[in-house]
Amino acid sequence: MIIGVCGNIGAGKSTIIEMMEKYLNYVPVYETVEENPYLEDFYKDMKKWAFHSQLFFLIKRFDFLKRVDPSKGVILEDRTIEEDVNIFAKNLHDIGYISDKDWKTYLDLFKTFSDHLPKPLGLIYLDASLKTLREHVKRRGRAFESKISDDYLERLNMLYKEWISKVEIPVLRIDCDSFDFVLYEKDRDEILQKVANFANLLE
Repeated sequence: MIIGVCGNIGAGKSTIIEMMEKYLNYVPVYETVEENPYLEDFYKDMKKWAFHSQLFFLIKRFDFLKRVDPSKGVILEDRTIEEDVNIFAKNLHDIGYISDKDWKTYLDLFKTFSDHLPKPLGLIYLDASLKTLREHVKRRGRAFESKISDDYLERLNMLYKEWISKVEIPVLRIDCDSFDFVLYEKDRDEILQKVANFANLLE
């Protein structure tokens, strides 16, 4: 089965997925952040490169997911394709960085892709305040992410809360302001137990 791991930039998706792979033997499908040739340009000039960057993520996500076999144990999807559309690309369209014409093309492509993709049975949602997101971004040290504005992160958080309230599959919410699964072993063990219980309920 597939479980989507969701959350804003810096919420801790990759970190918690690495933990679940190591301690629970789940199989990760990682987001292709480092492979995106437009991403650094995007953070320098969002309006110019927004459509290119989001289109790359959409195509790569589809490419990975079409090869996923949901019967091979627990598969962890590092950010769902629905987040790409309903949060990141939508935000860029809402603020005028993706034109109406490009937005229609993007949605048409997504609809064509989504009919051929396996769906997650549940979501793990990493909910983090702006302060926590900033701390995590600083900790991992990606230079291009330091240029992200507070307003941009806050807008994404708002869209996340709106989207997660409407999803029709089970959601495990993890309050990242209350847990630090990197620094504290107790927090890590508690989160892993919550995740394992959640996965058992989905089976």
